[in-house]
Amino acid sequence: MSKDTVVPLRQPDGKDLLSTMLREGAQQLIVEALQAEFEAFLSEFAGQRDEHERAAVVRNGFQPRRELLTGLGPMSVRVPKARVW
Repeated sequence: MSKDTVVPLRQPDGKDLLSTMLREGAQQLIVEALQAEFEAFLSEFAGQRDEHERAAVVRNGFQPRRELLTGLGPMSVRVPKARVW
């Protein structure tokens, strides 16, 4: 007869919930940092216009998705890109 009182906790799909929450939070922080940096970049050129009075630098979608290696493992991010006239 065993006197163990340790009860194993069940984890859905074998995933660690804390690690999952940390990864999601880290990914959200990376996305917010990329957006803030890109907005700062665009604001530097906000007053510049070309000969047709169009904005000299504009947002133009995203670069292809890429993997970043973090302490919590690889994360996939989409980096915004700009068009310069």
